[in-house]
Amino acid sequence: MKPKKLWPSLCAGALLLGGTAPAQTVGSDSWAATDALGRKVRDYQEAGAKKPDKFVAMFYWTWHQGNDDTTYRVKNITEIVRQHPEAMKDYHHPAWGTKQPGFFFWEQPLLGYYKTTDPWVLRKHAEMLADAGVDAVFFDCTNGSLTWQDSYEALLKTWDQAQKDGVNVPKIAFMLPFGPAPHSLVSLRQLYNDLYKPGRYENLWFVWKGKPCIMAYPDNLTDSPTDRAIADFFTFRPGQPDYVDGPTRNDQWGWLEVYPQHGYVKSPDGDFEQVAVGIAQNTSPDRKGHCGAFNVKDAYGRNFSVRNGFDPRVDGYLYGWNFDEQWERAYELDPELVFVTGWNEWTAGKYQPGGEGKTVSWLRRQSPFFFVDQYNAEFNRCIHPVKGGYTDNYYMQMAQNLRRYKGARPIPRLEGYAEAKADGDFGEWDAVTTEYRDTRGDVFHRDAKGYAGLHYVDTSGRNDILTAKVAVGRRAIGFYAETADALTPSDGNNWMLLLIDADNDSSTGWYGYDFVINKKVKDGRTTTLMRYDSDSEQWIEAAELPYRYEGNRLEVIVPRKLLGLTGDGFTFDFKWSDNAYELEDPISLCLHGDTAPNRRFNYRCIWNRR
Repeated sequence: MKPKKLWPSLCAGALLLGGTAPAQTVGSDSWAATDALGRKVRDYQEAGAKKPDKFVAMFYWTWHQGNDDTTYRVKNITEIVRQHPEAMKDYHHPAWGTKQPGFFFWEQPLLGYYKTTDPWVLRKHAEMLADAGVDAVFFDCTNGSLTWQDSYEALLKTWDQAQKDGVNVPKIAFMLPFGPAPHSLVSLRQLYNDLYKPGRYENLWFVWKGKPCIMAYPDNLTDSPTDRAIADFFTFRPGQPDYVDGPTRNDQWGWLEVYPQHGYVKSPDGDFEQVAVGIAQNTSPDRKGHCGAFNVKDAYGRNFSVRNGFDPRVDGYLYGWNFDEQWERAYELDPELVFVTGWNEWTAGKYQPGGEGKTVSWLRRQSPFFFVDQYNAEFNRCIHPVKGGYTDNYYMQMAQNLRRYKGARPIPRLEGYAEAKADGDFGEWDAVTTEYRDTRGDVFHRDAKGYAGLHYVDTSGRNDILTAKVAVGRRAIGFYAETADALTPSDGNNWMLLLIDADNDSSTGWYGYDFVINKKVKDGRTTTLMRYDSDSEQWIEAAELPYRYEGNRLEVIVPRKLLGLTGDGFTFDFKWSDNAYELEDPISLCLHGDTAPNRRFNYRCIWNRR
């Protein structure tokens, strides 16, 4: 039986990754960024040109859903151990709660203890993954026949709208149980009948080798008409569960392995289709690299390298030796697709190691429990930014490595003079054709349930910044911003801030930003330029500036000498931000309101007289 249609093949370098969705317009792989450790994300000069034949998939967990027990507070392993160190020795300590084995967060996600039915969170995920360069997500349906339908329905609806807004959202696929067990057919048939057969959200399907991809075993499909249709409909890539053994058949894909990882699906000329890259591996020398637990002696956490051992720094888990080593293996094998584990697992069960009174060795002590999949900031598999700890280090590290693997587009360059005035005549900006773009539709409000009876509300989304422009004149620089709708009054909280890293040095100023405009707006025609004083750690008014705004457009003019940008060529970074509640650090800018570009990223302006 032939499938009804063949989809554009990703491996053929299709510009539209499945369906007919619009390509991303913001150009996030040309954005500049420096993470909290001072590591700069590669640009076009370092990463090289875009490689249309390279793809990245992300393991994604949709099972944060359902009506959980609201009579208890969220159980956070890190908080429990910090507040009750004696609980480390007592499986039944009250701090662990009365329900055993129970499920625990290893730490609080940056977006709260959310559920994967929260559209606000799902939209943030779509943007973060797209900005980093992730092409597909695989949903974890590896346990039993559960497919977490409420979550995937919420995600598909949210990502479909994000795609309509121009976000190059990752395409979706499912990862079913690690073997041809009968219950895997239940989920395979359910997904086919519910989603694929009727063609629902076809624009979001991850297409591989001409067909929708699924990580599942087709072995037990019968000769029934439905099963024959299923067998012919998908590109099957069964998941290999083990971290060491490697492929046992040539159609398998890996999901997590110990370095040096294997290549999967080998072609006749020796190339590989897929390689797994992980953040950390829940194994240890005692397990010889096979699946174990994270809270055991010498577990392979974030700070572990097979070649170099454990990072000796106290804060070594921040730097990601394990992650980088895994990427080095991926570069060596140079597959078509890298499968990254993972995005947002967050929770793990607490179990006894073989019964009452038994213990496992952990940090030079014997522990009466073990956590298999997650434990703390050092021993987990999540890239998703976290509150405190490593914050977004691993997200930025991922973006850094994705650019090396996939390449990047050039940063826009400005040449010649373009004079602008803050006079309310915005027509002159039509002649400035270089645009710095941001995501449309990312200011909608949040009102959703979280875990354990928590409820999250965020109404800070206000001015949806879409486009920025720069005009370098002989004596002044003009900045322009355009929003989706009419701008709110300029007396609002942290209204349309323009942050400028004038010396292109992330180690100076306020997290790299030397100046801010609009932090103090005088009236409808006059605003201020403020510079950051490192001695007092304060923003100090440096000058008054003319500005105008009308409808959805804003312009402001700054004398070049005030920014120190007076030569015949220079480079600086800038960022627009609206309605951040506080200016505490770069993360605070992206928690509320809108930033352009997103998160830690900046636009980079490179100008030459000619």
